[in-house]
Amino acid sequence: MKAYVLFSGGKDSSLSAIILKKLGYDVKLLTVNFGILDSYKYAQETAKILGLSHEVVILDRAILEKSVEIILKDGYPSNGIQFIHKEVLEILSDKYKILADGTRRDDKVPKLSYSEVQSLEMRKGIEYLTPLMGFGHRTIRKLVDEYFIISEKESEELLKSDYETEIRELMRLNGEDPLKYFPKHKQSRVIGLKKEI
Repeated sequence: MKAYVLFSGGKDSSLSAIILKKLGYDVKLLTVNFGILDSYKYAQETAKILGLSHEVVILDRAILEKSVEIILKDGYPSNGIQFIHKEVLEILSDKYKILADGTRRDDKVPKLSYSEVQSLEMRKGIEYLTPLMGFGHRTIRKLVDEYFIISEKESEELLKSDYETEIRELMRLNGEDPLKYFPKHKQSRVIGLKKEI
């Protein structure tokens, strides 16, 4: 069974990928890009470290533009990031029948509600897997520490292959300061392995 994991190169999507691999799935990594930055290259580097195949999916820039519009209107990023994630899942579920991501139990966004997951699976005839949903922050931290060498910095200092990197860049191109909209928070990227997967 092939499982396609939405992949940023961060610890959560990397951990989801190796859990699915250990469960016997043929894991393929998917990184979504909107053509603003070649930020997908960070995910490509991490995919090589994990020894998993990787594909970049270029989607319509209009999705990113709509997300930025929502963020500027709201004054904070949650709804804009949620909008992108739902759009991405809707589009990819037309092509890939088993989709997964690194959504965690403790996440606020992006995260689908139970009814949204049911709707997506029933309407599109897919399986949507979230391997980390049953784990709390402490457990995930232990697993990450066991398997990965990570780089962890403030969002502005660490480029990743996630939605936020291109959102921030498009905001800058539009003359907006992302720091006015995004609270300070740490991002991570997997840069090495501590044990074989």
